[in-house]
Amino acid sequence: MSQMKDIISEARFDIIEEADREFIIAFDKEMRGLGYDFGGDIGKGYCWGKYMIIYSKSGVKSKKVAARIFIRDDCIVLRLYFSGIDKHRAYIENTPLHIKEVFTGEHGDCGHCEGGHREGGFCKFRKTYTVANRSFEKCNGVVFEFWWPDLAKLPDYMDLLNEFYAGKGGGKNAT
Repeated sequence: MSQMKDIISEARFDIIEEADREFIIAFDKEMRGLGYDFGGDIGKGYCWGKYMIIYSKSGVKSKKVAARIFIRDDCIVLRLYFSGIDKHRAYIENTPLHIKEVFTGEHGDCGHCEGGHREGGFCKFRKTYTVANRSFEKCNGVVFEFWWPDLAKLPDYMDLLNEFYAGKGGGKNAT
């Protein structure tokens, strides 16, 4: 499989700042350590950016996405994918602010759109959960995004991923 460092050194990725390159390489190494990979290809980013790196579990048929990195002209965005948020309430309530605010801030608040997303009166793309005794409704299309991720915060991102994915075939505490 192609190494991330070699791939992002291609001319098409000249838009990536050096600090973002370092983050991508380090994140890739950590994800591989958890048993996830990007399949050796960085694809088109469509509406999320110029390019996109998609991480899913290695060696399984069902390729459930755990993380994506959107490469934009001016930055990168780390997007993590979570379900069952209420089960991790205590962790979220006690995590650093730059992690907690992704769950509790206004970004991604559900606008209760009607666009054919409803099944039985409930939006199938809505994430609902409670943190610090406050209920949240987020649109699954734009939640859990970390804008301008950096190396200093990488351990916190990985701890968060481990919290949600440990015991599911990934994470340092997997059984």
